[in-house]
Amino acid sequence: MPTKFELNILGCGSATASLRHFPSCQVLNIRDNLFMIDCGEGAQLQLRKMSLKYARLNHIFISHLHGDHCFGLPGLISTMALLGKTGEITIHTFEEGQRIFGEILGFFCRELPFKVKFNVITVAEQLIYEDDAITVRSFPLFHRVPTVGFIFAEKPKLRHICGDVAKYYGVPHYMMNEIRSGADFTLPDGTVIANDVLTTAADPCISYAYCSDTVRARRVSDAVKGVDWLYHEATYDASLPDKARARGHSTSTDAARVALEAGAKHLILGHFSKRYNDTRPLVEEARTIFPSTIAAEECLTIDLTQPPKLL
Repeated sequence: MPTKFELNILGCGSATASLRHFPSCQVLNIRDNLFMIDCGEGAQLQLRKMSLKYARLNHIFISHLHGDHCFGLPGLISTMALLGKTGEITIHTFEEGQRIFGEILGFFCRELPFKVKFNVITVAEQLIYEDDAITVRSFPLFHRVPTVGFIFAEKPKLRHICGDVAKYYGVPHYMMNEIRSGADFTLPDGTVIANDVLTTAADPCISYAYCSDTVRARRVSDAVKGVDWLYHEATYDASLPDKARARGHSTSTDAARVALEAGAKHLILGHFSKRYNDTRPLVEEARTIFPSTIAAEECLTIDLTQPPKLL
């Protein structure tokens, strides 16, 4: 079975509050570890609504310091404390974010049962997180304030043992991980059993790129080249390119062109202006350029190991 790699949309609206959308917030569930991307107002409410476990959330990545992407952070940290979360949580943000949120949490959340750490990031392409399963890299976006996107990428996985074949050749248990990593097996008489006889291919590695507020730029396309899934803001429809650029944003067709240039497999549109009560026209515009496009919506969970359902 493929490992879990799910995207949960908690909010996909833009800066002005609306009754239709919550501000920007997403949670990636990777092997039952939760990674939050941006933390707009209402994040803690949406976590509850989507039955996502606070205890499994240990990393929060803030793309930039506009309020619709981070105003939910103090309330979330406070609630996690009230619920008795232990261990530590790391907030990946800019130096200014560390200062601002450090002061806020120092005033309102003086006695936390867990440790809050800050990982200071810059507007650059860099590795900002790594564990046994994934890497997270940042890359520059082009907005009105310093802004980065994030790429979450699975590390290469181990191959699958063919149990009956391994048993037939007498592969000892202690060698299984070595075989899964690609090693051949040598019989006592010196005969080499090739790895592809003993194993089948590993599950594919999934990659997900998050492009929050940004104008369309070739450098963004280059940074996310080859990703499986691309989330790209589409604040406006294709008739408003001047408004989008003036405000440091993108249109639906801008997002589609980035996906096409990057060679992405699938595109998710989000960060919608409050002017849109129906996002289907934006999706239809994007699909004229990049057919495998869907819209984000609150409480939507997307299995990133599977192709999207194009409605």
